[in-house]
Amino acid sequence: MQIHLDHLTLETRLLGDPVTTPAIILIQGLGTPMTRWPELLLDFLHEAGFAVVLFDNRDIGLSTALDALGRPDLTRLSKANPFVLPFSSALPPYTLADMANDVISLMDALHIREAHIVGASMGGMIAQIIAACHPARCLSLTSIMSSSGNPLLPPPTPAALQALFAPLPFPQTEEAIVADSVRRQKILMSPRYPTPDSELSAMFTAEFRRAFRPLGVARQLAALMTGGDRRRMLADVRAPAVVLHGTDDPLILPACGRDTAYSIPAAELRLVPGMAHDFPVALVPVFAEAILGAIRRAL
Repeated sequence: MQIHLDHLTLETRLLGDPVTTPAIILIQGLGTPMTRWPELLLDFLHEAGFAVVLFDNRDIGLSTALDALGRPDLTRLSKANPFVLPFSSALPPYTLADMANDVISLMDALHIREAHIVGASMGGMIAQIIAACHPARCLSLTSIMSSSGNPLLPPPTPAALQALFAPLPFPQTEEAIVADSVRRQKILMSPRYPTPDSELSAMFTAEFRRAFRPLGVARQLAALMTGGDRRRMLADVRAPAVVLHGTDDPLILPACGRDTAYSIPAAELRLVPGMAHDFPVALVPVFAEAILGAIRRAL
């Protein structure tokens, strides 16, 4: 369903009624549509008694494409660590704070006064901003495979950086893009819980046919790269928080999860051996328990 906000439209999916039932809002990461959340996880949370709200972030999937904002100059924004940029002379088309405000506007449109906020990767950064800057709207925070933005944290591995920044194949046919996406995903995939190539290919084929938005991904990346250090902001978070991170994450290293948990008062850190930067079906109970654990702490 399309939810029209003042400034854009967000493609949204609801499981249950978020007005009459406690709501969980799921926020995906860089260039990742809402369809990447495992269906088993959605069912698990809904059957636990919650309304589940998920959506495509701006510039991705079936939400508004902000092509009028043009192509960001990622070369000027690039540093050794693309997840931490204390200062840049180049301005992004929009910021992570703008994307956090999208979520608040979505909550307003759906008449959700407060919700349990869950974010993965870049979505975790957006969720952190909501918890810090909109405390009355956030009942609990679950930050998954994300970072505090501390500029002293280690950067991604060289292979993960290549997966993030390597140019797309040309021509950009479905076959070429799907094969390229599978190759990149295998670099980020949980080594203890690998997803078969056939399943990855099917997933990326469906995503390509649903919406292919490389410029939107670039604009989101610009927002991520200029997100800055959130540690001072995170010190103000009062919502109960769980930080979930894989010990084998090559993109946002485990030290980033540890620093996020350290920066949020009384946050609980859960490190998962063999987990990297993806959503393996075998780990759905782990994701669900982290989210429900944060919720229990809020009761």
